Amino acid sequence: MKKIVVLTGAGMSVESGLSTFRDADGLWENYPVSRVATHEGWNANPVYVNDFYNMLRKKLVAAEPNEGHRLVARLEEKYKVAVVTQNVDNLHEMAGSSNVLHLHGELMKVCSSRDTENKRCWRTMKPGDLDVMPGEKAADGSLLRPYIVFFGESVPNFEPAVALAQKADIFIIIGTSLNVYPAAGLVQYVKPDVPVYLIDPKPAMSAGAHDVRQIAKGASEGMKLLCKELGIEV
Repeated sequence: MKKIVVLTGAGMSVESGLSTFRDADGLWENYPVSRVATHEGWNANPVYVNDFYNMLRKKLVAAEPNEGHRLVARLEEKYKVAVVTQNVDNLHEMAGSSNVLHLHGELMKVCSSRDTENKRCWRTMKPGDLDVMPGEKAADGSLLRPYIVFFGESVPNFEPAVALAQKADIFIIIGTSLNVYPAAGLVQYVKPDVPVYLIDPKPAMSAGAHDVRQIAKGASEGMKLLCKELGIEV
């Protein structure tokens, strides 16, 4: 069975009503990245940071996967599929994808602020219990923080993502401009003879030596076209 690796970015979830961070009307416009996604911001005001992610969780639980998410999941009918996502939402999982690797963390998880990778301190938030309260602590006694990779932090799942990219028979990029590193560098690990598809209505950065076929559509319409090409009925 051929292996497909799908790399998704913010454009994947826009049709589900979730704002991007970087676009003109994105979240960074009203919530400066320095205040909500850096260690300096966290140290200055952890309550403000947690309140921001509490708000995002409420938006997420009101959202649903779009047709693009569902069609990515349907690729598993004929292929072995791994999704590598820059998104912190869980819409791929909700749509039925069985192998999802999150590069930048998971919005529905909270963790220790002393050691984000201490799984003993992870907690998955549930609808009806979405807020980290001021002063609330993890099992190790540190303040609870969102399980989100802040700017300047290492990306724990990057090496597993590289291993997936190296084994891909088909590499699909959806909804990302390829200018956020290290995720944008994953395509450089794809074998030169592997077909690379880019689904995004906007021009994207170069994918290096690869001959990329761009489908200049949004996630849902682009996936409909690609599924037909890959033999998946839509």
